[in-house]
Amino acid sequence: MSLTRLIAAACVVGLWLLLCLWAWRRARRHEALHAQALQALNAPTPEDTLLVAYATQTGYAETLAGQTAESLRAGGLPVRVAALDQLDLARLSSYRRVLFVASTYGEGDPPDAAAAFAGQMQAASVAPGTAPALAGLQYAVLALGDSEYTQFCGFGHRLDDWLHAQGATPLFDRVDVDNGDPAALRHWQHHLGLLAGRSDLPDWQAPVYDSWLLADRRLMNPESQGGPCYLLTLTPPPGGMPPWTAGDIAEIGPRHARGGPVQAHREYSIASLPEDGAIQLLVRQMRSADGGLGLGSGWLTHIAQTGDEIALRVRANRNFHAPEDGRPLILVGNGTGLAGLRALIKARRAAGHRRNWLIFGERNAAHDNFCQTDIDAWRQEGTLARVDAVYSRDQPQRRYVQHLLREQADAVRSWVEAGAAIYVCGSLQGMASGVDAALQDILGDDRLQAMQHGGRYRRDVY
Repeated sequence: MSLTRLIAAACVVGLWLLLCLWAWRRARRHEALHAQALQALNAPTPEDTLLVAYATQTGYAETLAGQTAESLRAGGLPVRVAALDQLDLARLSSYRRVLFVASTYGEGDPPDAAAAFAGQMQAASVAPGTAPALAGLQYAVLALGDSEYTQFCGFGHRLDDWLHAQGATPLFDRVDVDNGDPAALRHWQHHLGLLAGRSDLPDWQAPVYDSWLLADRRLMNPESQGGPCYLLTLTPPPGGMPPWTAGDIAEIGPRHARGGPVQAHREYSIASLPEDGAIQLLVRQMRSADGGLGLGSGWLTHIAQTGDEIALRVRANRNFHAPEDGRPLILVGNGTGLAGLRALIKARRAAGHRRNWLIFGERNAAHDNFCQTDIDAWRQEGTLARVDAVYSRDQPQRRYVQHLLREQADAVRSWVEAGAAIYVCGSLQGMASGVDAALQDILGDDRLQAMQHGGRYRRDVY
């Protein structure tokens, strides 16, 4: 081997070691921050300290909770911030004022990380003749949701009702936010200004996007019965590659036309790792009933051309990060949900964790076998111990991933008994609810709930 090749190989190994060190230090930092937050919550609470509690699925509620805290601190108020899963009735009752920023997941469900607290809500009832547990507490709720769902802001509404039933008094009416509606958020900021005694608090800044380049766009399902699905490759801005972790989200600022202003953001699971040198997205082109292109998917799959700039920022989605240890992993998804699973598999491969079971569903094997070359390679080298693909339209009777889970119930139980975690990525309607029902039947409600509370059952669905 030539000296040049030896040097190149040494550089590759050195870069890999640096990436491993960075990932380890980031995980340790996250653990330290979590421990510090718990320590702060357990510390004596000054009477005037205001608590900001959040329940988040993708990180958006956590971001808004941080902005809420900063606004209050700018008005001179002492503030603590905590995730809802760090709280219980005793901790809540130690505060005089609490602001809640609560996302709703799907049709009225709490975010996965807040499931344990939601269980406490259900169990904590006020016995006749006893004082409510939160009498004297003043609170407000910022409820985040999507009005396309019947149970719009459902968890935020339930939280508001529960707090009232526990004797707490609203500081002001609940604020419901539909898809990040700026007007509703400004209304919340108005109340924060009143609490802080300041009318000059600065407005929250709009997200700052970097300019990435659309380097490649490849059709993944020619002649498919479904909408065209593309694998997009985006190269980083001149400032360099930002860090992210498998499971994180790319937030895109789409445009109506080339060169037009950013209209609204859309979120997509990242299908690659930083060491791949690019962000890859798996995007299905969506159309409305009148045939018009979807705002985000239309921009990414049709309007933008190779070489165009794409407004993008990476947002952490800690709820869907891969386990740090080598426990078995069952990955379940359908359609473009393969994107998030693909990044997780890449991360597991890089870490040397090989006991991974992929269960993936689409329409037809002949046209919708996304990323099949990658999957075949991972199976042959042992990164994927097992792969099951389910194609719903390849037989007269529709068959989906939840049907396969039921058929393989013994194998699912065996993997779970060996410590496996289950990660689900894909469509909320149909797939995610069907998978959840199948897992409840296979594992039992109590066991599945315990897995969810312990972080062994995680979902990234849309």
